[in-house]
Amino acid sequence: MNHLQTADQELINLYIAGDDSCLESLVKRYKKKVFTYIYLNVKDRHLAEDIFQDTFIKVIKTLRSGCYKDEGKFLPWVMRIAHNLIIDYFRKSKRIPVVENNDDYDIFNTIKIYDDCIEDKIITAQIHTDVKKLLDLLPDDQREVIFMRHFADMSFKEIADQTNVSINTALGRMRYALINLRKLVKEKDIILTL
Repeated sequence: MNHLQTADQELINLYIAGDDSCLESLVKRYKKKVFTYIYLNVKDRHLAEDIFQDTFIKVIKTLRSGCYKDEGKFLPWVMRIAHNLIIDYFRKSKRIPVVENNDDYDIFNTIKIYDDCIEDKIITAQIHTDVKKLLDLLPDDQREVIFMRHFADMSFKEIADQTNVSINTALGRMRYALINLRKLVKEKDIILTL
């Protein structure tokens, strides 16, 4: 069965009813975003794979237990689970990640993705590497809001709730993050378009 056009909640309902292929479709639909978010936080592919797997084990347990409440926000819910598992990992290992929108310029809007040319893919990969390096230079709170907004597609209300700050504080962190990224792009003379 082709699930490309099927809504998240419909896939969840079918999965709970016993169609395991529906969960597989949901995982495929969001794997790239969830994995990228985890990897950019932990900076280790094997660890990111473990946390990704743990995230979906938790998703499966919650869905099977009937505790998932549909609010039409499956991806932000999965991202919160991943985020909490990342925090748990850092707490357990006593490691801290190394990191020190009404703006008219948003660094993420300048990244274009093309599927038709291998050269463009290489350039895009380099741009992503450059952006990741820039993100590592941001303070923790600014970096976190960037990840949640642009990689997890979370609303500012969800970000505020997740980080226990006001919406205005979340918006302010995003604004300063974008200002700082703009400065870093100029300082390092990085070109962010193909």
